[in-house]
Amino acid sequence: MTIQPLPNSPPVSDVVAFDRRELAVILSLYGRMVAAGEWRDYGMSFLRDSAVFSVFRRAAEHPLYRIEKRPRLRNAQGMYAVVAMDGQILRRGHDLPTVLRVFERKLIRPV
Repeated sequence: MTIQPLPNSPPVSDVVAFDRRELAVILSLYGRMVAAGEWRDYGMSFLRDSAVFSVFRRAAEHPLYRIEKRPRLRNAQGMYAVVAMDGQILRRGHDLPTVLRVFERKLIRPV
């Protein structure tokens, strides 16, 4: 018995994905934002040219933010980007933890 791939599915090597280290950094931030009451749900998309981690306030809405990895931009602008709901790029760079610092101000609240 031979296992054959689905006819319309892209080969595994053509799909961009987050590695374990990148997911650990993103999920650590996600956990802190859930604890702060800012985020409630997430979704991941792995496409041919990008990997996207979307965060939601509620599951039925558009994503509040998208954390994107685009390896083609590695040498130009940096392959990581944080994109707001309206499509505005909040921060872009080569280092994921540095790019995700855009959310640090959301975690600091006046008492």
